[in-house]
Amino acid sequence: MLVLLAGIFVVHIATVIMLFVSTIANVWMVDSSNIESVSKGLWLMCNRTCEQLTVSSQDEASLKAVQAFMILSIIFSVIALVMFIVQLFTLEKGKRFYITGAIMLVCWMCILIGVSIYTARFTGKMPAFTNPHHGYCFILAWICFCFSFIISILYLVLRKK
Repeated sequence: MLVLLAGIFVVHIATVIMLFVSTIANVWMVDSSNIESVSKGLWLMCNRTCEQLTVSSQDEASLKAVQAFMILSIIFSVIALVMFIVQLFTLEKGKRFYITGAIMLVCWMCILIGVSIYTARFTGKMPAFTNPHHGYCFILAWICFCFSFIISILYLVLRKK
């Protein structure tokens, strides 16, 4: 049981770190041409230098929603990690990890909404570029989506042990 809890704790910390990286770094969409490599994230567009990301007025609300949901997912993931530690040492068996599992499900839902909006509205939309593809931040966000769901289910199953 102790090894299982330690494993879940390590995966949870890894998920928090990957959420930070995927939200902060600006490599959600990448276009590599012979001349230069351009990346676009949630905040900036970078080639040689980084500048404020410009989007059309119809996509601005979508981008703000993606930014908000990714930040909320980080907040809920950190809160769930703190609650895991608190519940581990304060609650008795059978009552542990309900709150942690529920908070991680909320984190999972925030990641799902944020990355789905980005996929629907911004995938392939890099004007004047020929071959845009997803960057590592986009992939990390989807990995965090999977990890947060698995962790939340494990927390809800572990409440009985």
